[in-house]
Amino acid sequence: MEKPSIHPYIPIMIGVISVALSAIFVKLATADAGVIAFYRMLFSVLLMLPIFFYRYRNEVLWLQRKDWLYSTIAGIFLAFHFIFWFESLNYTSVASSTVLVTLQPLFAFVGTYFFFKEKLSLKTILSAVIAICGSVIISWGDFKLSGTAFFGDILALIGCALITAYLLFGQDVRKRLSLITYTFIVYSISTITLFFYVLLKGESFGPYEGSDWFWFFMLALIPNLLGHTLFNWSLKWVSTNVISIAILFEPVGASVLAYYIFHETLSATQIAGGLIVIGGILLFIIDGKLLRKIFL
Repeated sequence: MEKPSIHPYIPIMIGVISVALSAIFVKLATADAGVIAFYRMLFSVLLMLPIFFYRYRNEVLWLQRKDWLYSTIAGIFLAFHFIFWFESLNYTSVASSTVLVTLQPLFAFVGTYFFFKEKLSLKTILSAVIAICGSVIISWGDFKLSGTAFFGDILALIGCALITAYLLFGQDVRKRLSLITYTFIVYSISTITLFFYVLLKGESFGPYEGSDWFWFFMLALIPNLLGHTLFNWSLKWVSTNVISIAILFEPVGASVLAYYIFHETLSATQIAGGLIVIGGILLFIIDGKLLRKIFL
């Protein structure tokens, strides 16, 4: 295999910082959650359009009816993931919201168990119990702090479940399409879904301050296109597990940024619960052979 021009861990680190900025950009924008999500996806589609049209447009002709159905469902789930997650940031802290969203791998194994009949190992069950305990500690601490924060935690958990559903429906289609084509189709469907959501809710598409347009564009450019593109580039040289573990540092980065930008502080329950959640997911992701080498 050819050697990468730079060490893969460098793009991965930049990718983690990029996705960690997502919650910060959302908090800095003043528009409603649905509007922010709509423009994030719209600008993503517009930025991808020249590449898709020039090199990948003919792939659309290969799609079967099942592919269109699953892509549509995936796009709808992605749209509502952003709505619930962005809305959660209006009620709870960046730290709690991003930690709870990292429960995604555990929602994924539940989905694969019911939809693909994948067996659950003892390690999987144990990691789930640990991570769920951590999320309960976060939510309990936020509930004691305020009912509003607890409501935000619930919204973040729903958003986490929805992004998992998006991945489950998309994984079959992704096997037959290039990354650019699949992403462009799903992002387009998500944009259309969000357009009608905003329309039905009576929220405003504009006008907004120049700063809002800047954050809309930055959401599309950095977390969506830069962050995930760097992860996908790195997969040529590192395993998926490395990416999954790296993403666990998103709450850490987001919390540090929130501390300096919004002066958000962490409570003892947020710190303890967050560490337990991350520990549980690490147990789920890390290979069993590696664990035996560490502890035996």
